[in-house]
Amino acid sequence: MYSYLKGIVTEIESSFITLEVNGIGYKIYTGNPYSFTVQEEYILYTYQYVREDEISLYGFKLREERDLFLRLISVKGLGCKMALPMLAVGSIDGIVDAIERENILYLKKFPKIGDKVARQIILDLKGNLVEKENNNSIEKEEELMDALKALGYKPQDIKKVLPNISKSNPIEQQIKEALKLLLK
Repeated sequence: MYSYLKGIVTEIESSFITLEVNGIGYKIYTGNPYSFTVQEEYILYTYQYVREDEISLYGFKLREERDLFLRLISVKGLGCKMALPMLAVGSIDGIVDAIERENILYLKKFPKIGDKVARQIILDLKGNLVEKENNNSIEKEEELMDALKALGYKPQDIKKVLPNISKSNPIEQQIKEALKLLLK
């Protein structure tokens, strides 16, 4: 339901943070709450989990983390509380690489992930993540190009700075990086 929330972190606990948005404090479960700083503003890409006895918000600093989280919880036998620590401990690239290479030992190093769940992750996701990741980066690059063109920059100038921009950052940060490079 919520795509992202932008607010100030007011509280940090062992498994969640409280993000104040327009006077409302949202309890957001995150992989590594201690990577946040109290009284700092953040944009968190969110996933709202709803069951008959629970409504929870899960938050991620990067959209790609949320997207991988959504793919992981689609795996039979892998819920939110098992997928979240995977993103806290492992990197996006490391997890995707382990799935594509069928590296069961890497997947089993995560809490509560045994042999059966690791094999199910590979079975359900192998071959689906790399293609999606490539499509996302192409879409992000096109979005960045469109934004910079709208600001009046020429396509040939934009193409010169594209290789120097971090593709893992949110689009807002990529635009800032591009503008700094274009102004030089």
